[in-house]
Amino acid sequence: MPHIDFQSAVLNVLGAMTRSTGSIDQTMLRNLLMLTPAYLIVDNTIRSEGGIERWAAGFNRLVDVLLALHTTEQLETATVNEASKACSECWSVSGSYRELTADAREVVRGIGARLKTILDADGRKYRGECVYAP
Repeated sequence: MPHIDFQSAVLNVLGAMTRSTGSIDQTMLRNLLMLTPAYLIVDNTIRSEGGIERWAAGFNRLVDVLLALHTTEQLETATVNEASKACSECWSVSGSYRELTADAREVVRGIGARLKTILDADGRKYRGECVYAP
């Protein structure tokens, strides 16, 4: 079975979701976010050339969807929590692999900055509910 990179996996799942129901299933979205750290490793070991770019594109696409859900007031706190956990875990994973450190951490920093824009003023809550913070 051929390897499917994170960008392709995200696009396939999101496409299937919207084709079948016309909406975003946030449970599936959270499942994709849970896979983000694993794909960081896989995309950069199985097909290392362009791996970080494909992984980053998939992660950024998920955040695009989160921000769109936030704009329409449909984003669930559980999904924000999972995105925060994904950032934290990817940060840890990237620190464990010397060849990933700089590039992956730059991506995670950018994702974290994008997610912070939707948090409450205290930076620890989303719409009054506590959000995972490492």
